[in-house]
Amino acid sequence: MKADVEGATATAPTTAPAVSTPTAAPAAAPAPSVSAGAVAAMYQDRAFEEVKLDGMRKTIAARLSEAKQTIPHFYLRRDIKIDALLAFRSQLNKQLEARGVKLSVNDFIIKAVAVALQQVPEANAVWAGDRVLQMKASDVAVAVAIEGGLFTPVLQDADQKSLSSLSTQMKDMAARARERKLAPQEYQGGSFAISNLGMFGIDNFDAIVNPPHAGILAVGAGVKKPVVGNDGELGIATVMSVTMSVDHRVIDGAVGANLLKAIVDNLENPMAMLA
Repeated sequence: MKADVEGATATAPTTAPAVSTPTAAPAAAPAPSVSAGAVAAMYQDRAFEEVKLDGMRKTIAARLSEAKQTIPHFYLRRDIKIDALLAFRSQLNKQLEARGVKLSVNDFIIKAVAVALQQVPEANAVWAGDRVLQMKASDVAVAVAIEGGLFTPVLQDADQKSLSSLSTQMKDMAARARERKLAPQEYQGGSFAISNLGMFGIDNFDAIVNPPHAGILAVGAGVKKPVVGNDGELGIATVMSVTMSVDHRVIDGAVGANLLKAIVDNLENPMAMLA
């Protein structure tokens, strides 16, 4: 608050702080978080139900807390015009109807990310503690919500697979994820992830990088918006907002910008992406 800043300035020491030496006493440890009992005591006069954490919830809490505290995130945002994609998807779905295949927008996003990782290979990497592993294949993880948590099935070699193959595999893995029947090797690995909340009407959000991945693409809903075209004329387009969260230890700003640009170009020009 403004008053805190002014108060701190008014009472700040006028002399420079002493430089720590190897013999100086260690800094005090951070204060522990409030205990479960203390939190429960705050609400003792209110009705509530205590929900015990299962192994999955504990793992998610530990990994994401560690990720947010230790990974230097930065965020890149873009709006994507997806009218061409929607028209192309409709055309393909009519042709694939006899085969029982129905492509989703998410299938195109998976393909676009996988191809972009090949187009910007320096971004196709993972953090390995004291080194970076530069990956050759585009193995893309996709977040799937399940009761009590989430899984991130990994679609291996996604850049080499057709849209119909990706769609079929994704539906199968998502169904088995919700039944908790995925094998560990099916949700471990990958270098990049996708989290799509567009189907819930979310316009945009920031996702947390899931280590050892170098980044994650948070995808919002496609919404009709007024846009200014290349000719300067005002028009209407279906716009999808995305935010890419990036691990700065692995990917620098310019590389991240190039990766996101490649993803945008692939989605706005879906036929060229498949060429």
